[in-house]
Amino acid sequence: MNQPQMNKFLAGESMTMVEAMQKIDQNAKGILFIVSQNNQLLGTVTDGDIRRAIIRTGNLKLKILDIMNRSPKAVLPSENLKPKELFKEYGVHAVAVVDVSGTLVNIVFDQDNGEEILTGSQGGLDGVPVVIMAGGQGTRLYPFTKILPKPLIPIGDVPMIDRIIDKFYRYGASQFFVSVNYKKNMIKSYLAEKAHLAIQYIEEEKPLGTAGSLRIAMDDLKKAFFVTNCDILIQEDYSKIYQYHVKEKNLLTVISALKNIEIPYGVIQAKENGNVFALEEKPKLSYLINTGMYVLDPECLQWIPKDKFFHMTQLINMILQNQGKIGMYPISGHSFLDMGEWEQLQRMEQKLKQSTDEK
Repeated sequence: MNQPQMNKFLAGESMTMVEAMQKIDQNAKGILFIVSQNNQLLGTVTDGDIRRAIIRTGNLKLKILDIMNRSPKAVLPSENLKPKELFKEYGVHAVAVVDVSGTLVNIVFDQDNGEEILTGSQGGLDGVPVVIMAGGQGTRLYPFTKILPKPLIPIGDVPMIDRIIDKFYRYGASQFFVSVNYKKNMIKSYLAEKAHLAIQYIEEEKPLGTAGSLRIAMDDLKKAFFVTNCDILIQEDYSKIYQYHVKEKNLLTVISALKNIEIPYGVIQAKENGNVFALEEKPKLSYLINTGMYVLDPECLQWIPKDKFFHMTQLINMILQNQGKIGMYPISGHSFLDMGEWEQLQRMEQKLKQSTDEK
């Protein structure tokens, strides 16, 4: 690997955690190698390290030095490198090559670390119900949604609901509940071809919001289950999300994504009497946002009123008021794809095309 290629995977000591997550998004390998000014290997940071730090502290302003692994896996160039044996021995997908002084000279990646379809218990979601909220009118995508319901809008040449179902199926899920209202017969006719899946319909006689229809399926949802909006796609390991929810004993887990906002102006900071003490040029703000995907325990359903319009945000607030435990599973902004509006839909198509071209 030449130096320009290697720079995609390198980070300096002063980098922030948010900047590290952005660079990891760009290199698509899930890892950065932290080096000093003279290229001495100091440690590594993975997307998992960042996630655990956010869950542990809730602090997006941490420095990369606060969270890095200070004992990274490294080998000397003189060693007889056999990548497959190396990755198996270390249990990693990337290994640093350093000289005797500790200077990073190369990085070796596991080229076979591709995504494969996992079915049944192998994928971790065997028997886990998945609820897809597909009843909305998709008014932000008019006039397209006057012809097609939002779940059937193609992203590239694949309808959105296909992408969502296929992603969950990849991790072993086969039991799906689809909440329908607007153009429901069109959705049901399309999904009728998926005979290999167990699909049940939650039929709303009137719009019930992003959580109201869950009450209808209350008797069928007996274990912790996923809920996802039909206009988002999460590019993450769903089995790890589910395991986190169960391990933490959350009543509800919100899958959150890092959102960076750049103010396109210089921001003035002033004291009394209009005295300016600082001017910050185009500052960046970072937040964790709600993606529209959740894992819920069946116990949550007791707080949803019957046959009433009820949003997921109302359910979350009600659980909090009753001192129930709600957790979050943070992901990078790159892993959160949203098609809620035309501009977002086009960005989603570009990202999915790019990820396909890179394989």
